[in-house]
Order: sequence, then C-alpha cells, then structure tokens
Amino acid sequence: MHRFLLLILFGLFTVGVGAQEFSIQLIPDSVFLRMQGRSWPEGCTVRRADLRYLRLSHFDAEKNEHVGEMVCNKAIANDLLGIFRELYRQKYPIQRIRLIDDYDAEDERSMRDNNTSCFCYRKVSGTTKLSKHAMGMAVDVNTLYNPYVRTGKNKRRIVEPATAVKYVDRNKSFPYKIVKGDLLYRLFIQHGFKWGGSWRTVKDWQHFEK
Repeated sequence: MHRFLLLILFGLFTVGVGAQEFSIQLIPDSVFLRMQGRSWPEGCTVRRADLRYLRLSHFDAEKNEHVGEMVCNKAIANDLLGIFRELYRQKYPIQRIRLIDDYDAEDERSMRDNNTSCFCYRKVSGTTKLSKHAMGMAVDVNTLYNPYVRTGKNKRRIVEPATAVKYVDRNKSFPYKIVKGDLLYRLFIQHGFKWGGSWRTVKDWQHFEK
C-alpha cells in the first residue's frame, strides 16, 4: 500500500501492458556529473538546487513509446509534467527527449537529431545575451523540423540546425511540424509560455519560453 502511494506521488504508474513515467526529482548526483562541463559549464550561475530532473514518457511518430530525460528550472517543472503527460495521453509525436549533455551541450548536434531539451547554460545564438535555456526556462521541441531562422550580416539567412533548410517553408506538410493552434502549442500557451514561432524579427518554431 505504501509503495502504491509513493508511485502515485512521484508520477510513476502502469497503463495496460506498458509503463508510463512522469516524475520530478532534485538533480541526482549521476545526472549532475553528466552535466559538468557541458550544460553546466565552468562559471554557471544557476544553482543546482533551482533545477529539476524530469522523466517523461512520450510517443514518436511511429507510435513507439519512450521515456525521456529533461532538466528544467523548478519554476516550470510542474507545468512541463502536466504538458507532457497530456501529450503522451493524446500520443502527440515527439521523437526524442534527451539531455543536451548527451550531445556535449552542442545545440547544433542536438537539433540535427530532432531532440527535445530544456536547460543548457548558453547564450542566444548570434548574441552575447544569455538564453532562457540558461535559466532552464525554455524548451525546444522536435528541433530538426522546427528550426530557428534569423537574418545575419549582409542579410544572409541563417537556419539552425543547418540541415533544416527544407523545413523553413511552413506551407509544406511533414512530420513533427509545430503549428499555431495544434495540441502542443495550445498546452504551452495555456501554461503561460510564449512561442518563438510568433516572433517577428526571427522565427524559432521549436521554442517555448516562460
């Protein structure tokens, strides 16, 4: 009986023949070790105590079930748990949710792999300003198919990841595309997040921040 109550408390429970997992924890030592020198570089000003480690079940576009990992700010941990639990319930496709540390905190590598992630102590691309990701207050979802697009020097278009040029045309149909009004968009907006796909000077279709 006590074990059953603990499972409910920490968001771990079984449905049908599979197990879905939704949990929030303080950053475990094993996870914090993975973050050292990567998403948590030397000089990081965010306290470990202000971050949370999430485990999130999700489906990919082929309806395969996975359990992903995410580090976020404690201020949005409950929001994200609720959002991803509903995405799972409705089988909204998310290809992978891995810590960006698995890519040595290289955003380009993570995005090319269509990875969904949150915390990474880094600056906004092309600027000296800390990103909302540096605070663990932003999530990038299905990143390959929902790129970041800005105009650089000499009016040159910059697409990140660089392999996502064909997904800049949002009139085309392709898997994992985020559009205004879809389930993912609605859930994040309901929880008080802002969408980078609505920005005027740049477009960041993968990005939700609070």
